[in-house]
Amino acid sequence: MAVRLSKIALVASIGLLALIIVVNNTTDYNTNFQYVHHVLSMDTIFPDSTLTWRAIRTPALQHAAYATIIATEATIALLCLVGAARLWQRLTQPGSAFNQAKAIATYGLTLAFLFWFVGFMVIGGEWYAMWQSPDWNGQPPAFRFIGCVGLVLIYLSLADADLPAA
Repeated sequence: MAVRLSKIALVASIGLLALIIVVNNTTDYNTNFQYVHHVLSMDTIFPDSTLTWRAIRTPALQHAAYATIIATEATIALLCLVGAARLWQRLTQPGSAFNQAKAIATYGLTLAFLFWFVGFMVIGGEWYAMWQSPDWNGQPPAFRFIGCVGLVLIYLSLADADLPAA
């Protein structure tokens, strides 16, 4: 029972993290938009970089990218929180039923992993050379998210056996 409860709590905590990020990004839109603006416009990377041809300086496109980021974070929150609720509903059921209930949580965690890895490490970090910016490099926090999400995803994917008889 303890392992199942811990899996539910960890999936729910990733969902809560994503939900708080969504709340922060929507209630403090302009402050958090500055991050997206500087990364996409590539205005704080090395001055002699030849990669700036990739920059997106059109405000409408920057806002569209930010809206996509927020929508993805909201989807992660929804999938993880609904996934945790589904696991909770199957808490005392046989191992096969609990394992089948992992699908939505697995989708949420996978989306989270891909979002922070592809979105922040690959696209932001490498394509937009975010690593060159002394002020707007989001790779270290993204890596922390990837690590946490990855560990929870691995732990969740471990098969759960039937609970011992009472």
